Amino acid sequence: MADTASTARQRSPLAHAADRLAAATRSSGGAIRLAEVPFLTQLNVRLDAKSPAADAVGLALGLQLPLEPDTAVRGGDLRAVWLGPDEWLVVGLPGTQRDLESRIRSAAGDAPVSVTDVSAQRTTVLVGGPRARDLLSHGCRLDLHPRAFGPGRCAQTTLARTQVVLVARDEPRAGFWVLVRSSFADHLTNWLLDAAVEYR
Repeated sequence: MADTASTARQRSPLAHAADRLAAATRSSGGAIRLAEVPFLTQLNVRLDAKSPAADAVGLALGLQLPLEPDTAVRGGDLRAVWLGPDEWLVVGLPGTQRDLESRIRSAAGDAPVSVTDVSAQRTTVLVGGPRARDLLSHGCRLDLHPRAFGPGRCAQTTLARTQVVLVARDEPRAGFWVLVRSSFADHLTNWLLDAAVEYR
């Protein structure tokens, strides 16, 4: 029997919603931008933040693992998202899981480190545009004003009664990443599309 697992085409959790997300973006006249960012590499990393290994891992990744709660740091194509005092989510380009895990483990050396590939656990929804904060505020209890949740901030929170990791991207006019478990992606997308009707 032929092994089709490696040749089967991947289908993202929100591939079926791509047209609806694009239509909502168009109908908002540029006020809102909605799109799935599929297949991002996501590695959950745990190690002692105060150890030399944490510095070495940061150096290997080309960024400093953030030590301040609820912050995210970008370096090239990678982003490290603070999840806890000794826990980060390293987000990278699709298909880079093995390379990143190898770099992290090599840099950590003999220090205790946990690296778990959680890429298939979540998908990412981009919410951008001048009214992105207003849209997200309808379903999120966080203060999303730029003074409180500006570029480079992140939080584990609820949006539309769904657990998400919310990241305020630091590229100009880049908006937000909403990292959501694949099993809740449809619910969240339907909520976003309903809420976006206000901006038509």
